[in-house]
Amino acid sequence: MVSLQAALPYVQIVLSVLLIGAIVMQQTGASLGGAFGADNFSSGFHTRRGFERTLFRATIVLSVLFAVSALVNLVIN
Repeated sequence: MVSLQAALPYVQIVLSVLLIGAIVMQQTGASLGGAFGADNFSSGFHTRRGFERTLFRATIVLSVLFAVSALVNLVIN
């Protein structure tokens, strides 16, 4: 239990850096005009394919792993 307590902060740091990288690498179809109410429907909806789908799923997995590690850290401390 002590080794888990010692390693968990480092695991969370690595997960957070990977999660930030995965989020930043994703491209959005929304432009700045969409924030102010412009019609942005043609570029906002598309099917994810190839690397984009893999990156999307990896982002979900990383976020779940980060949440689980945060809950484990909360329980053991």
